[in-house]
Amino acid sequence: MARDTSPQCKQCRREGQKLFLKGERCLTDKCGVERRAYPPGEHGRGRQKQSEYRLQLREKQKARRYYGVLEKQFHGYYEKASRQPGITGENLLALLECRFDNVLVRLGFAASRRQARQLILHGHWTINGKRVNIPSYQVRPGEIIAIKAETPATQVVRDATELTGQIPAWLQADHESLTAKVLRRPERREVAAPVQEQLIVELYSK
Repeated sequence: MARDTSPQCKQCRREGQKLFLKGERCLTDKCGVERRAYPPGEHGRGRQKQSEYRLQLREKQKARRYYGVLEKQFHGYYEKASRQPGITGENLLALLECRFDNVLVRLGFAASRRQARQLILHGHWTINGKRVNIPSYQVRPGEIIAIKAETPATQVVRDATELTGQIPAWLQADHESLTAKVLRRPERREVAAPVQEQLIVELYSK
């Protein structure tokens, strides 16, 4: 399986803001953005030429890194979103939000998307009683997510729930039994991603 193995703190610094890629570490003083609030590399502190294309590209890269999606995958999501009825940018974010790995993070069952992917790939989660080991699986309204019985990852998941803030209204979670239900498709106002989706649509529309 292809994956991005580049340093995560450098990804946040490149985008100039916290993308919360490392879970609890991002909430401490060890966060790379807190320690060095400038882009990585030899010319990180130099003046950067601003342009419309640069803003659009950076927004697309930020969205890719935030959700942990590779370039080819991301473009596939955009193509699918453009074919759906409604606003393309909102459709794109809804598709990314409904990825199984992202849903585990939103529910508080994983501290980061990288941890969520590992838990999924190792077969620790089920959907409607069937094991699902595909991080990009698109969850649907009405589906029940649950941790496998007697899995060794239970304590890791419980530790992650302690970092949980507010759970989005389109999801329902029970942190005692480590189960959850997808109530409906997320609306734009419920998506917490720090992304201006219209800039991404403008980039791909060229």
